[in-house]
Amino acid sequence: MVTIKRPRQPTPVRPAIWGRVLALTVAFTLGAIIAGGVVFWVTRPGSIEQTADQLRTESALRDRAQIKTLTELARSTRGRLVPVLDGLGLAMPADGTAGPAAVTAADVENWRKAAADAVQGFADPPSGETATNVARSSLAAAVRQIATTVDTYAVARDLTGLARTAAMDLAVRQRADALFTWSVGATALDAVNVDAGYGHQHVFLPTSPGEGALTPDTAPEGSHDS
Repeated sequence: MVTIKRPRQPTPVRPAIWGRVLALTVAFTLGAIIAGGVVFWVTRPGSIEQTADQLRTESALRDRAQIKTLTELARSTRGRLVPVLDGLGLAMPADGTAGPAAVTAADVENWRKAAADAVQGFADPPSGETATNVARSSLAAAVRQIATTVDTYAVARDLTGLARTAAMDLAVRQRADALFTWSVGATALDAVNVDAGYGHQHVFLPTSPGEGALTPDTAPEGSHDS
């Protein structure tokens, strides 16, 4: 008698095994989601950093506006001061010798008024970035020195002898210091204009050789070349 063997039936997968597989899958998915969430919350910009970035952006925009306004003020101030310096140049040559008698009290009074108006233009300055503040402060200091130079010259006109000579010499030195200080401010103003994207702005006052003032570079006005 031949015995026929029946095919062996596959052992069914136990429900417990499927449960464990499903549990592992769910756990892995949840872990990935949680890990991704942790990375996002750890690496995303915090509120303090976002606020700081916003403040930096606003400060940069405000500074660009201040640079433009300051440059316009410097140009208008130069227009006021050039006639004053031209007059002082006739009255007080750089070597300190006496000037022509054509300078009148009315001329001196006009210089005083022009210098006072220039000083007033720099009153109540806004606070800006450090480089802009340096440019503004240097120009303002120069304007005050020019006003003082005019006052010293006015006093010297009423003196005689050695006292007059000494006062004139003092006025000459004050003028030289004022022109040097303005040249520092003008150089700083030129630099911040280039950094702000406005290009070179050469707002310098005329100076005589030997006065030691800084001079503008050779870059064309408004260009971005260094």
